[in-house]
Parts: sequence; structure tokens; C-alpha cells
Amino acid sequence: MIPSPSGQAFESLHAEVIDLINDLPMLKHEEWIGRSLSTIMRIAGEEIDRLDWKIISASLRDMENAFKMFYPYRHLRKIVIFGSARVSPESPEYQMAKDLARAITQQGFMVITGGGGGIMQAGNEGATAEHSFGLNIQLPFEQNSNPFIAGDRKLLNFKYFFTRKLFFLRESDALALFPGGFGTLDEAFECLTLTQTGKFGPAPLVLIDRPGGDYWHDWNAFVQKQLRGRGLISADDRSLYTITDSVEEACEAIASFYLVYHSCRYVDEKLVIRLKSELSDANVDRLNADFSDILVKGKIEKTQALPAEVGDKTFDLSRLILHFNQRDLGRLYQLIATVNQMGAASPAAVHPEQK
Repeated sequence: MIPSPSGQAFESLHAEVIDLINDLPMLKHEEWIGRSLSTIMRIAGEEIDRLDWKIISASLRDMENAFKMFYPYRHLRKIVIFGSARVSPESPEYQMAKDLARAITQQGFMVITGGGGGIMQAGNEGATAEHSFGLNIQLPFEQNSNPFIAGDRKLLNFKYFFTRKLFFLRESDALALFPGGFGTLDEAFECLTLTQTGKFGPAPLVLIDRPGGDYWHDWNAFVQKQLRGRGLISADDRSLYTITDSVEEACEAIASFYLVYHSCRYVDEKLVIRLKSELSDANVDRLNADFSDILVKGKIEKTQALPAEVGDKTFDLSRLILHFNQRDLGRLYQLIATVNQMGAASPAAVHPEQK
């Protein structure tokens, strides 16, 4: 049996739970609060170990702290910068990461890094603490907070890698990866896995190296030879990422992704793509001609906000709606690129914007 809190501590906890349950009908997200409480109570009725409870408790604390930190900035677009902690400030990669962070914040984005040294430090230095976050994790080596984010209220120390990774992706609108070791490659492949399976994005993923560098080109050669060559990925998955050795091209790849495209969501199994400017009927006809292969049924159509989107901050944006097969994500990225090209001349397509 799980030991119960004793005396006054138990009475206090009991009172808090009773008050919360009584308040549920008046709380905005009562359904999800109720589900969460039910899950905790069901787990409490099982025979699980003390270590299991430590994992549950610490991961919930990680999420609680991250939700609180990011909430005031929830409508601002953010860019995650990944890369090696071992890169020196004198290296070309460090300078490029710093320049990218500075340039992208000038476009109105904020920057998220892992809060450590190397490329992470470059990102916080270029963006400054005012416009950046640090999601740190305590390790036996390499991972002290860098001086450009240390002490800032937007620096958070995570207990677990998995909760840290959750917030890297949950809060990001683009990912910029510089050369790095196992951790960077892990982040690259996880981002691609979640993108390819529709669990993250759509969002731009930019792989950046020093001028003339071959780190990501060698990586891509392996991906194309071994993964695509064996039929383990689709040829269109190459559209999920951009490789460049130019800060300017990296910034353009990110900014152009949100030139007309704003965001998307599913409503009743239909993908709703929100746009910052309306496409002409002729352009929608062209999309249907070029991308009919990704439709389960029907056509790509223009629409206004659906009833399920009432109260959404994107309510006034124009939309496309389609029965996407949820499989060909590379082709979906190609559709978004085409939409951005179609509406590029529209005066309504301004950047940046709030989410």
C-alpha cells in the first residue's frame, strides 16, 4: 500500500482536493482537469513503487514550471537553436549562431536554447536575455547555465530530458540546428520523426553549418543513401528540412514559411490551414490540380473559421480545408511552400505576427 500523509499534512491536502473538486464546474478547463485528477487517483489505487511516484511528481513539477514560464509569451513565435555545447566562442559556428539569434529576434521572434555553453550560449548572447529562454538540465558535465541567461526568470532547470524536449517542441515555431554530437543528432532525428508523423509542426527545420562545411551534407548523404535508398522514408521527406551555410538563407527559410501560412489544426478529421491572406479561386484550383494525391476524399476548399474555432485568436483569418491523408507530410510542406509563393505579393502577408 502507498503510505498516506499523516496528521495535519493529510488534512491540508484533503481540503485542497475537496475545494478543487467543488470548483470544477466553474473552471474553464474542467473536463481536462477532471481527467487529470482521475488519472492520478487511478494510479494511486495501483501498487507502484516509490520511484514511480518520484518520476510522476518530478515530471509534473517540470511541466508546471514550464507552463508558468512560457504562458506570458504564448502568442509570440519562438525559434529553438540546437547545437554542440563544446563549440568555442572563437569558432565560425558560434558566431553564426549568435548572428542568427540576433537577426531572428530583429524579425520579431524569440529564441529558445538549452541554456548551456557552446551553440546554446551563442543563441542567448545573440538574442539577449530579454528575447530568449534557457531550458537547462543538470548533467555531470558541460551543462552549467551560460552567463547570457543565468539568473534570468526565463531560465528553467529540468529534471528530465523528456519533459525538456516536450517544451522545446511545444513552444517552437522553427528549429535551427548547428553541428553537434549525439545530443544534437538525437534532437535532429526526433524533430524529423515527430514532423514526419504529424506530431509536431508544420514548422521549418533548418540545418546550418559554417560556410563550405559538410557536416549536414554528410548527414544528408547517409539519410538519402541508407534511409531513402532502402525505402525507409519517402522521397518527399526531403522537403521537411533545409540545409544551408548562410545565416541569411536560414532566416529567409524561417520567415518565408510564415509569409502567408499562419498555422493549422484538425477539426472533425479535416485539416484546417489558416492563412494571413486569402488565395484566389484560380490558385485554389491549382492546388487541387497539384496536390490531389494527398487527399483522402473531396477537394481543397476555401472556408471561413469553423464553429469549433469560435473564440480562437485566428478567427478572422481566411482558411483552406482538406481531408489530408495524414501520411504525406513532405507533400504537405510542399503545399505550404506553394501557398506562400502564391500569396507572396499580397500586402496582407506581413511578418512577424502573433500565433
